[in-house]
Amino acid sequence: MSTTTPDLQTLLDEREITRVALRYCRALDTKDWAALDEVFLADATADLSGPDLLVGIEAIRGRIRAALEILDDSQHLVGNHEVDVTGDTATHRCYLQAQHVRHAATGGPNYMIAGRYEDRLARSDAGWRIAHRTLVVMWSEGNLAVARGG
Repeated sequence: MSTTTPDLQTLLDEREITRVALRYCRALDTKDWAALDEVFLADATADLSGPDLLVGIEAIRGRIRAALEILDDSQHLVGNHEVDVTGDTATHRCYLQAQHVRHAATGGPNYMIAGRYEDRLARSDAGWRIAHRTLVVMWSEGNLAVARGG
C-alpha cells in the first residue's frame, strides 16, 4: 500500500470528525444546548469572535445560547471540510454560512455571517470531540440588530 493512501481507520476518523461539525450545526439550529456535549470536550476552549477566550464547555454553551436564543431561527451551513488525523488528535477546517432570523428586529429580520471554523480535536472515550474551536468571520451582511437584540 502506498504511504499516501489513507487506511480505513483514517477515513472513518475523517468521517466522524465531519459529523462532529454537522452535530454542532444541528445543535445550534435546534437550540439543543445539551447536544453540545457530543461536540466539545468538557475542558474545551473557543474563540468565537468575542472579546474573551471561552474556557470549558459551560462557557462555550453559555456564549452560544446567549447569541442564538433570541433568534426566531438560524441555519448554519458548513462545507469544504479539511481533516488531518494524527493518531488521537486531528485538525479540522471548514467554511460556514450562518443565517440568523429575528422577525421583531428593528431594520429587518435577517443577518448573515460567513467565515470558517478552525478546530483542534481529540479522540475521547465517547469519540471525537473538539478541544479548541476558532471562528474566523470573513464577512457579514444584513441587519446586525438581529444578533444584538435591537
